[in-house]
Amino acid sequence: MQFNRFHLRNATGLAGLVLVASTAWALDPFTVRDIRIEGLQRVEPGTVFVSLPVHVGDIYSDEKSSLAIRALFDLGLFKDVRIEVNADVLVIIVEERPTVAEVDFVGTKEFDKDVLKKALRDVGLADGRPFDKAQLDRAEQELKRQYINRSLYAAEVVTTVTPVERNRVNLTFTVVEGDPAKISEIRIVGNQVFGESTLRSLFDLDTGGWLSWYTKSDRYSRAKLNADIETLRSYYLSRGYIEFKVDSTQVAILPNKTDIAITINVTEGNRFVVSGVKLEGNFLGRDQEFKSLVTIRPGQAYNADDVAKTTKAFTDYFGNFGFAFARVIARPDIDRANNRVALVLQADPSRRAYVRRINVVGNSRTRDVVVRREFRQFEASWYDGDKIKLSRDRVDRLGYFKEVGVETQEVPGSPDQVDLTLKVEDKPTGSLTLGAGYSSTDGLGITFGLKQDNAFGSGNSLGVQINTSKINRVIVFNTTDPYFTQDGVSRTIDLYHKTSSPYQDQNYYQLVSDGGSLRFGVPFTETDTVYFGAGLERTTIVPGTALPYSYMAYANEYGYASTAVPLTAGWARDSRDSAISPNSGRFQRAYTEWSVAGEARYLRATYQYQQFISLSKQFTLAFNTDLGYGTTAGDRSYPVFKRFFGGGLGSVRGFEPGSLGPQDASGISLGGTSKENFNVELLSPFPGSGNDRTLRAFLFGDVGGVQGSDGVNANANNLRASIGIGVSWISPMGPLRLAFAKPVKKFEGDKIQTMQFQIGTNF
Repeated sequence: MQFNRFHLRNATGLAGLVLVASTAWALDPFTVRDIRIEGLQRVEPGTVFVSLPVHVGDIYSDEKSSLAIRALFDLGLFKDVRIEVNADVLVIIVEERPTVAEVDFVGTKEFDKDVLKKALRDVGLADGRPFDKAQLDRAEQELKRQYINRSLYAAEVVTTVTPVERNRVNLTFTVVEGDPAKISEIRIVGNQVFGESTLRSLFDLDTGGWLSWYTKSDRYSRAKLNADIETLRSYYLSRGYIEFKVDSTQVAILPNKTDIAITINVTEGNRFVVSGVKLEGNFLGRDQEFKSLVTIRPGQAYNADDVAKTTKAFTDYFGNFGFAFARVIARPDIDRANNRVALVLQADPSRRAYVRRINVVGNSRTRDVVVRREFRQFEASWYDGDKIKLSRDRVDRLGYFKEVGVETQEVPGSPDQVDLTLKVEDKPTGSLTLGAGYSSTDGLGITFGLKQDNAFGSGNSLGVQINTSKINRVIVFNTTDPYFTQDGVSRTIDLYHKTSSPYQDQNYYQLVSDGGSLRFGVPFTETDTVYFGAGLERTTIVPGTALPYSYMAYANEYGYASTAVPLTAGWARDSRDSAISPNSGRFQRAYTEWSVAGEARYLRATYQYQQFISLSKQFTLAFNTDLGYGTTAGDRSYPVFKRFFGGGLGSVRGFEPGSLGPQDASGISLGGTSKENFNVELLSPFPGSGNDRTLRAFLFGDVGGVQGSDGVNANANNLRASIGIGVSWISPMGPLRLAFAKPVKKFEGDKIQTMQFQIGTNF
């Protein structure tokens, strides 16, 4: 029997580079009778057979030998491959690469380990995959890249490979993170008109302050720098410098790898004034209507913001008539000799289109129907820009998503059709309300509330409120179905139990209220909603020590237990840019309550008005007015338990919550039949936080009070006032407010509380 043998080996260990060892003699071609594989541990034989370019019955030669070895190395599963020929049988001997048993990290504080494992998985290194030493270099570079993105340029990575049983290895990446690189200097070179400090104040990046540990504004980020450069460019372009340009940007990392110097070289150019505005192109015969949308004013400095607003207004107006692909170009005609610029607004409406399909993506938690029912643009209808914008705004106002955007795509082969894609990103919709205060009579009182605005992705809300105060216990449950009917009529159910007492001692009197209500909200317009409903209440006065005369008089008139059947009506309008941290817009709400049956008959009304004015990128001015009035609706006196109370956050800060208004001989607040609250705030980013609006400081002034047992004694001289400072933070649990107040108008017997905080409130 003739025996021919040759050996082929990967001499360099690099995948794809195969060196064929010299054989003792040339191999004569022969027909393969059988193929055997030796050395497999985890790789399936079928994987090898499928990859081989030669099969049983084929003619085998030196050329096919080389092809076979290359094919097996290309699998990336083997670190050595040999082929032996025994008569007409091929024996393929392989040595498998070890697999990765476990990947671990030591010294990683900046990242969660799962984040780093995902980054390595993207470069091909993960548990259960074949191990290749060449991958270690890529893995280490990827880890360093992750740290560079966090401004940790001094990070060092050392890899340890530990063999374990069954041809596996454990990989341990030991990281010395080092100190983060911080911006030590920002220079703007070439500016003449505006001071360098003025321009640097526009940036979100800075050289750090005492709050940089929170804002990380001194951490270099290419994305943030690009955004700041765009802000700088917009600043110049909105002030007439149409030829402003950024010549270069240098980012230098100092040898210690912890300091970064940024230099921005600019050319300001000359300031240009608009000499005129002209319309060209097809404006659908509505030239005057389009001219009314122009915000560019001749004689004023060129303002890129006004140009952008005008072109967008033109495009949106074309969209109202179904022209989804309208193009509007603002062409400047620059007269450099006189520093003037004439603008030509050229329009091409293109073709009219209708919406074929509306897609919703990104709503991993919220049900599709919850989003679609807010849409005012329908499928198979003409494209309407106003309805699309309204639809986007309505989805955004739900408060269920971090981001809401609409994209328009042409339908291939159908030039008159478009598809709309609404992209959303779910966010946590649960909110936590927490308040605390301390007084000598009640000790520490905590108010707790939990609300889920999008329960189980259904769009319905569920909420519970609990007050643990020993003298003022409250349990409230409510739920709202915003689409109780297909027309958008909402339904709200409230149930509550409240117990109040002047002191902790159980011998003192108590006021116990139990009730519930059913309320419906009817949308009359896209921004106005009218509410109406009815409720049932039962109030019990539990006699005890120190029962106020007013309560005793009420019990003599109504009885110690009385019922009321109030009918409710209200109206709300909200145009704020944000319900949590508004910077502009207006909010109004009116609410009336009229008891028409039961022992207690009364009429109670409240009105709230809020206005937010954006003074600049940093400053916002806010006003709040909150009024209330109650009167009897029959021949009996006004119910004592329907009186208004004031003081604290949401009223006049600096005074103990519920302490304002008339008091009995023992100093217990009895409330009043009217309330007036007037608040003003100036909000700005917290010092050291840059332009971060999630953490803001504010100055405030409050005026207000609770007056009269029958409304007759209401007098402006009885109002209290306070001033102070505070901090507003959009925390993971909701908006938190901490206020330090100093009463500037107070009366003897007032209960002062200079520090107050609450989570889940504005004003």
